[in-house]
Amino acid sequence: MLQQFQNHLSIHFPFLKGKKLLLAVSGGLDSMVLLHLFQQLDYDIMVLHCNFQLRGLESFGDQQFIQEYTGQHNIPLSFTQFDTKTFAKDYKLSTQLAARELRYSWFYEQLEIQEGDYILTAHHADDNLETFFINLSRGTGLDGLTGIPAQNDTNIRPLLPFTRKEIEEYAAKQDLKWREDSSNVSDKYLRNKIRHHLIPILKELNPNFMSSFEKTQGYLQESKELVDDAAVIVYQQVAKEKGDEIYFDLNQLLKLSNYKSYLYQWLTEFGFTAWDDIYDLATNQSGKQVFAPQFRLVKDREYLILSPLQESKAEKEFLIEENQTKVNFPLNLLFSNVTEMETVSNSAIFVDKDTLQFPLTLRHWNEGDVFQPFGMNGQSKKVSKLFKDEKLSLIDKENTWLLCSDNQIVWVIGIRQDERFKINSKTKTILKIAIE
Repeated sequence: MLQQFQNHLSIHFPFLKGKKLLLAVSGGLDSMVLLHLFQQLDYDIMVLHCNFQLRGLESFGDQQFIQEYTGQHNIPLSFTQFDTKTFAKDYKLSTQLAARELRYSWFYEQLEIQEGDYILTAHHADDNLETFFINLSRGTGLDGLTGIPAQNDTNIRPLLPFTRKEIEEYAAKQDLKWREDSSNVSDKYLRNKIRHHLIPILKELNPNFMSSFEKTQGYLQESKELVDDAAVIVYQQVAKEKGDEIYFDLNQLLKLSNYKSYLYQWLTEFGFTAWDDIYDLATNQSGKQVFAPQFRLVKDREYLILSPLQESKAEKEFLIEENQTKVNFPLNLLFSNVTEMETVSNSAIFVDKDTLQFPLTLRHWNEGDVFQPFGMNGQSKKVSKLFKDEKLSLIDKENTWLLCSDNQIVWVIGIRQDERFKINSKTKTILKIAIE
């Protein structure tokens, strides 16, 4: 196995040579074999160990075992202890998920502290198989069936091609010692049920099952690559990126018989889970929304618009004093006294300064906001109606600012000035307000 492992590293991970490798070692069979393999090769290694304190004295026994082993072999060690149960309770997580969150957060910290390059874990072929069935049982797409990746950024899993049987045989041949995790015997966890009951039956039915499974995953990975390529090509036809927002053209999207699959491919990375609601957006009325933790998808006429979630409108109100000549936030505005009015445009207005009451206010629009649009001879109009006439999307509405004087709208910025503040023959001071 050592020679196979060395060849595997040379072919797939040649960049590990000369790098500092942090090996995650629990003390169990898999991680001890990983550590022993690297001890036989010329690599710069260090051991990381997490004590999750989930098995009482047994957990501290694991820690002591690792400390003694690394001490005997002069291997650098960094270890930590977690109150995993309290963390799980506080953050309403399962014990397994809590342990994973704690483990990887600490690993990434250690990468910086120890000036390491990569984290190596002992996931192997049987782990991959178990993960396949876990995902299958919960319902998944191709991503969940293609297995544990051999590399995720700085995370490397060099034992993935090797089965549990091969690892056991290597440990026996090398007379390795390791710690048995008593929780692995229990059927409390789904992974253990699959490991103890399902997989032995499959291996009994087909002695070459692991080899067949590896081929199947290879085919699935090839299929996924085809899907990814198609998603990129169609995305270029359907989607337009405008700043932080992405506009999906429904006229183009709905021509596709499998448009739902494309939406899944494009949106899954943004954290969406309510897929039926997302698919329904395509045929729903404008204004309907679906939310992810940090994003939302809005139906706006002929588009689905993906955008980051904004902070609360209630927090966004800014004052402008009379002596200010410039505003840099939340948008760039210039204020200057001029002797005559230039051409009025969407980016600049001219007002009678004496009609203003300072400080002026910058805010977002609210339902019920009314103003008197310039050129309409004092007729009132709801700002919401202006937005509708201008065919603004929900996101455009939320990104529009109002300049106000004593709760009266002076300018729907970038769209329309208010009649009440226009200059006339009696105007003494003309104030130009422009978007920079």
